[in-house]
Amino acid sequence: MTKSKIAGWILSLLIAALLLGPSATSKLTEWEGKAEAFAKLGYAVETMTRIGYVEVLVTLLFLIPRTSFVGAILLTGYLGGATASHVRIDEPWFMPVAIGVLAWVALGLRRAGVFPMALGAAPAAPPAADAD
Repeated sequence: MTKSKIAGWILSLLIAALLLGPSATSKLTEWEGKAEAFAKLGYAVETMTRIGYVEVLVTLLFLIPRTSFVGAILLTGYLGGATASHVRIDEPWFMPVAIGVLAWVALGLRRAGVFPMALGAAPAAPPAADAD
């Protein structure tokens, strides 16, 4: 495994730890003040629970080598919704944007064809086994 793939996996795992740890956990567990915190964002607790399941699903898809590209696309969409939610209530919105950019950087380090595709170049032919 190359150094860039190792760096990509480390960054991917850090992003997943953030999304599966404090972010999804806050949506999927009960804690005092949960209803008020999510109401401020304009969501009911039940809706945030479903959003938490989506967050777990897209993060896992991002981590699985075979589904990582689709997972990154879905993760970007998910983070776009998070950004919109924060912009709507005039809260800082840069964190979901930064996580989305870092997710694509991580994927680009893991999969050689991502950066050329992002820059508009045709990706090189994939190796026989395109494993992350």
